[in-house]
Amino acid sequence: GVIWKGDSLIEGVPETLDMLRAKGKRLVFVTNNSTKSRKQYGKKFETLGLTVNAEEIFASSFAVAAYLKSIDFPKDKKVYVIGEDGILKELELAGYQYVGGPEDGGKKIELKPGFLMEHDDDVGAVVVGFDRYFNYYKVQYGTLCIRENPGCLFIATNRDAVTHLTDAQEWA
Repeated sequence: GVIWKGDSLIEGVPETLDMLRAKGKRLVFVTNNSTKSRKQYGKKFETLGLTVNAEEIFASSFAVAAYLKSIDFPKDKKVYVIGEDGILKELELAGYQYVGGPEDGGKKIELKPGFLMEHDDDVGAVVVGFDRYFNYYKVQYGTLCIRENPGCLFIATNRDAVTHLTDAQEWA
């Protein structure tokens, strides 16, 4: 279930979590929001007055790194990230090299005759998560890696078609 909305804890959550722990239940907090790492989510829990171990947090940013480990993704290959800091931090913790992320948010594609966009031949996976800095440069770069780098993986952190960034409307 949901335990917070925005920056507010839902009523009864601390008591419910205490009761579950008292009964010996193992708690796992799962989110398909890849914008934060487990450590960053831990800080969010802390600001809400909840004590949660990193091992109890399963974010899709962590799932990406765990998946790459599970398939023995080569450490000499890079991951191109269309996403935010949470993915970068989890990849780094797992020992993977990455390019892209928020850093590519200001980059633009060139629309002039004869322009050939370069890409890194060492990219072996393209990871896409929620990205407030999304642009056509990132789409083209990721597409080039997938099409031109043999065996390049495409990994999405979640399948949501829309999100709720505000309480006023759905966002594409």
